[in-house]
Amino acid sequence: MSADVPTHLDGNAAAGALRELFAVDVTTAIARCAGCGRTGVFAEARLYADAPGLVARCPGCEDVLLRVVTTPSDTYFDLRGLTYLRLPNTP
Repeated sequence: MSADVPTHLDGNAAAGALRELFAVDVTTAIARCAGCGRTGVFAEARLYADAPGLVARCPGCEDVLLRVVTTPSDTYFDLRGLTYLRLPNTP
């Protein structure tokens, strides 16, 4: 293989997989808190909606799991409080 041939694709190659991910009910996904390691159904998170966006906190340690802020032109997702969000594959 030539050194000039790229071994990666650009982000557009993830479009299909990401479309599938964001078209499901994420509240049934299994989430793992980056702070304490607690694993559970995302629906168990404590949601605070009385701010400029949504904030989901871990029911075990109260660390922030997720933030969602919607502006007139964009929606921002901050998932850095999760080590993963596991969704079952649909048949």
